[in-house]
Amino acid sequence: MSTVLIILAFLCLAIGIAGAVIPGLPGPPVSWVGLLLAALTPYVSTSATMLIVTAVIAAVITVLDYVVPSLSTKRLGGSKYGIWGCNIGLVISFIGLPFGPQGLLGVIFWPFAGALIGEYINQHEWQPALRAAWGAFLGFLTGTLLKLVYCIALLVVVIAKLL
Repeated sequence: MSTVLIILAFLCLAIGIAGAVIPGLPGPPVSWVGLLLAALTPYVSTSATMLIVTAVIAAVITVLDYVVPSLSTKRLGGSKYGIWGCNIGLVISFIGLPFGPQGLLGVIFWPFAGALIGEYINQHEWQPALRAAWGAFLGFLTGTLLKLVYCIALLVVVIAKLL
């Protein structure tokens, strides 16, 4: 049974890493499930505190992944119109028009386009609108990097505890 759990744990950790870069897959929560499965075996000793802390971190990173594009849009001069446009773009990207459900292009394109359109409606100038849209794109990259670092860190923890 332990071997099956370890195999499932590594499968979850691999899917988690893929989910960190592929939109639609919840990378950090799936990686955390991998850590939990590994912790259920006698080969990986993990404290309850570590499991709780890593679960909270996974939840925070998952929430930040949706919040950071809006915050970075605002930080680069975006108004409420740009922030709302970015958020609407995120929602549209999950609907999947026209790039397929939760496709990578959609998750990059729609928040950028939403912030651009929102800012253009507000200011009627392209340069500030492009700056706000750039903020949405940087926010997407930041969220992806956070998820990737977390998922790889959990993989390293499990491997280190197995050795």
